[in-house]
Amino acid sequence: MVKVLDTILSQSAYSAEIDVPFEKIDIADWLFTLPEAEYLRCCAPDHIAAGITWTDDGRRMSINVEQIGTGLVVQHYVAEVAEPAYCRMNSISDVFTASGRTQVNVVWELIAEKVSENRTLYTNRVTAHPTDAFMTFIESHGVSYEDAAAARQAAGGDHNSRETPLFAASIARRALAAVAAAN
Repeated sequence: MVKVLDTILSQSAYSAEIDVPFEKIDIADWLFTLPEAEYLRCCAPDHIAAGITWTDDGRRMSINVEQIGTGLVVQHYVAEVAEPAYCRMNSISDVFTASGRTQVNVVWELIAEKVSENRTLYTNRVTAHPTDAFMTFIESHGVSYEDAAAARQAAGGDHNSRETPLFAASIARRALAAVAAAN
């Protein structure tokens, strides 16, 4: 069992408005039917691979492989909430660095909010928490928590700022395609 610490390692939230009515948005459907090629387009060249699977107890999972800063991150996102306007995904993520492998806990929230009759605000919030393995890893490499957190904040924030508008556009395309198919 991985022990997750209550401390925030990094956190970022970026938003983008899309020209789609809120009622037409279904983030959970988008997330769990997202083709890998579309995932790759949402933050090239950082996004490397994606897939959908299930936990042993039947919960939906999104597996994402991406480069964040200097780390290759394999995320095992388990759906805690999967609704049309809100998904909360939780992952004990494997991080591969030049110094070795460690783990962080990443909570990814995908949020849709009504702006007007024809516009929706999409917010992509990512919060990382250290694990006991992460704390041992940085200590064994002589890295202070403050330095590790600053590096993760810079890399994670940069990545999130680039993927958010592309995720929003992809969610909008999915919603508009569903509307067109229904007509």
